[in-house]
Amino acid sequence: MKILVVGGTGMIGGHIARLLAERGEDVTIAARGEVAEDSLVVGFPVLRGDYVEGTFTAASLASFDGVVFAAGQDIRHKPRDLEEADESAYWDAVQSEGIPRFAELCKRAGVRRFVQVGSYYHQVLPEIAERDPYVRARQLADERTRALSDEDFAAITVNPPNIVGVVPGIALRRFATMVRWADGDLPDIPDHAPAGGTNYMSVRSLAEAVAGALMNGEGGRAYLVGDENLTFTEFFQLIFDAAGGGRSLEERDEPHRFLPDAAIVPGRGYVLSYEPDPDETDLLGYARGDVRREIESIVAQVRELQAAEAAG
Repeated sequence: MKILVVGGTGMIGGHIARLLAERGEDVTIAARGEVAEDSLVVGFPVLRGDYVEGTFTAASLASFDGVVFAAGQDIRHKPRDLEEADESAYWDAVQSEGIPRFAELCKRAGVRRFVQVGSYYHQVLPEIAERDPYVRARQLADERTRALSDEDFAAITVNPPNIVGVVPGIALRRFATMVRWADGDLPDIPDHAPAGGTNYMSVRSLAEAVAGALMNGEGGRAYLVGDENLTFTEFFQLIFDAAGGGRSLEERDEPHRFLPDAAIVPGRGYVLSYEPDPDETDLLGYARGDVRREIESIVAQVRELQAAEAAG
């Protein structure tokens, strides 16, 4: 299958693209700019375009059998100087209007299968969408895209929880700061985690789920995927354990440097847990019980980075 991965230079999209290529698919990356030399997808064919600006054309998409959309922007990408009055327009552009418009272009181009990587909030706790503009935009992007499905076009959404993974560069260096904390090198940050928790999933498991949806998913369906329910204390403790510091964290109902309140969509103290449908898990073919392995792998990558920097 000839597949275009939109957002393929990002962490989630890059892992999806690599997995699909490893499985023998013909993968092209859609990107706005140059592919970094240390990218997971360096050497992959690249199609230049920006779904928000509308620079893709039906002609440029016509050769693809399937499209994976992994470029949906979230609260981390929102411009810091964005005025509250402009927030609705922003979410319309990057989510509720921009993604369905791009999916409709893919449909007109003759693409047969379209998988959107969404988010779990509105599927697990729908009432959040009533008060949070970001979650509402995700919900609309999900529903409007899937509504395009017909016998010739299967539009599917995979809604994951918090994803654990990194790529070389900034993402790995951010995680390296957390490892320094676990190593005791940041004494100004106490050994605590905020109250609450959620479901976590490794980026490898998510890539498997997206690949399964692309090949086997039913058009018009939204699949809620996930792996392990953890309190925030349990999650950070996994990092501490992987780093080998031998210290234990405590839970405190207060803000945290590595998990600010703005990033806890349901609110600090809330535990947003669930179990994915086992039949859907089997259909999509993704592994569970993979969070610890992913964290240990990331810490190992951090150690390699630290060694390389120490060697000069």
